[in-house]
Amino acid sequence: MDGEVNHYAVLGLPSGEEGAKLSEKEIKKAYRLKALELHPDKRPDDPNAHDNFQKLTTSYAILNDEKARKLFDDLLRVKREKFQRQSQQDSKRRKMMSDLEERERNAFAPDLSSRAREEEDRIARKLKEEIARIRAMRINKGSATTTHPPKKDTAARGRNNTDGGGSGFGLDKEKVLKVSWEKTGEDYTAQRLREIFEEFGVVEDVVIKSSKKKGSALVVMGSKDEAVAATGNVLGDLSNPLLVLPLEPASSPVSFGVEANVETDGPKLSNLVGAGYQAFEESVLEKLKKAAQRQK
Repeated sequence: MDGEVNHYAVLGLPSGEEGAKLSEKEIKKAYRLKALELHPDKRPDDPNAHDNFQKLTTSYAILNDEKARKLFDDLLRVKREKFQRQSQQDSKRRKMMSDLEERERNAFAPDLSSRAREEEDRIARKLKEEIARIRAMRINKGSATTTHPPKKDTAARGRNNTDGGGSGFGLDKEKVLKVSWEKTGEDYTAQRLREIFEEFGVVEDVVIKSSKKKGSALVVMGSKDEAVAATGNVLGDLSNPLLVLPLEPASSPVSFGVEANVETDGPKLSNLVGAGYQAFEESVLEKLKKAAQRQK
């Protein structure tokens, strides 16, 4: 169809708005050049040479006619406008399709900010659970400590003393004193015994074991000499004197001021019972003398 042929292009000229501005001379010059190129005599071996030359002649005739050329220019203008409208519509359509696809992707794709919030909430919940667990463990540990308080070392040492006669101390036995008293007067505490024996040296430990009728204790002195000094001099309270004996006698006999004419075949009284027992005996004799005088 002639309407589909671009007559400007057949003559090798630009079309559109630029082609509409060409003069008749420019069109005629272009035709002559193309005619020399496409004339059948110039192309004896080209079977389409005659048809191509006829197209060239027809295109020149249309462009050389003022009315026909104007109609052809209008046709080209309408086609250009149609193409522009289609391009705009296609652009809008493509944009609409792109927006629609993007909305669909956003609708089905995961929201990164939402995922970040969910992750933050999840970690916060886990942290809260861990804090609650740690608090519960601390409360349970505190309850267990209150219900089962640790036993004191002195109690353990007391058991060792009961089971093994003081061997559990792991100390020199010559530093350890056995102390006993009757519960007829003021009872003795570990602190009171410590105060009494500290007059003769360092007291490393005091372990008390008492019954209803009799009290006893082990006193660990700082050295053997201090233990010997305490054995010979500790009295305690006169209302309830102390009987002080060494857990293990010293390796060498020690004199406590006994006169030279006293027999030495047997152990001295002070080494056996201590000064506390002597004071108790003297106190009993004195009371008997006073009672006899009142009867007279």
